[in-house]
Amino acid sequence: MSLFNRMETVLKAKMNKIVNRMEDPRETLDYSYEKQLEMLQGVKRGVADVATSKKRLQLQRSKLMQSIDKLAGQARDAIKSDREDLARLALERKGALDIQVQGLDQQIAELGKEQDKLVAAEKRLSTKVEVFRTKKETIKAQYTAAEAQVNISESVSGISEEMADVGLAVERAENKTEDMKARASALDELIDAGTLDDFTSSGDDIDRELAKISAESNVETELAKLRQEEGK
Repeated sequence: MSLFNRMETVLKAKMNKIVNRMEDPRETLDYSYEKQLEMLQGVKRGVADVATSKKRLQLQRSKLMQSIDKLAGQARDAIKSDREDLARLALERKGALDIQVQGLDQQIAELGKEQDKLVAAEKRLSTKVEVFRTKKETIKAQYTAAEAQVNISESVSGISEEMADVGLAVERAENKTEDMKARASALDELIDAGTLDDFTSSGDDIDRELAKISAESNVETELAKLRQEEGK
């Protein structure tokens, strides 16, 4: 695979990933439902157009039938008046109109069949659209619930991670505290043992030794006093 093809594949994959993140199935379902409604409206308009055309032909046929009845009456009147020529003319015109009526009857019948087909198609499509609408709303509700669950899970996961970080921080603080306590205790022991000088106390080494001797002398004095009191 050439470098160009690899780059093209990577770009397509990234674009597809971006589109997937941007796409909301609920909006897609609503859009599909709107398109189906438009199709249904188109079929309904087709039914209305066919019905209108059929009605127009029926009105035209009705007018022709009136003309035919009139010509038939004129032919009878002409015969009564011994005007066979007029009767023949009226009948010829009537015959031409009869042919037109036959043509209209055929067109009306064809439009009737077409109207029946469109009405049946409208009913089927209307049923499908309604089924899709119900399914659409169900899927949207399920998606919304799943989305909320994911958001909650992500929030809980974020809290858990944050608490884990807090726990680690507390543990580190406790460890440092114990280290400081141990260090302080060790320093106290070293100071008490004289290994380290306690620069926080007042006086030098001589003062401390004199203080120690004075303390021991005080102890001996107190002991002697107690012996004297007890008669020992």
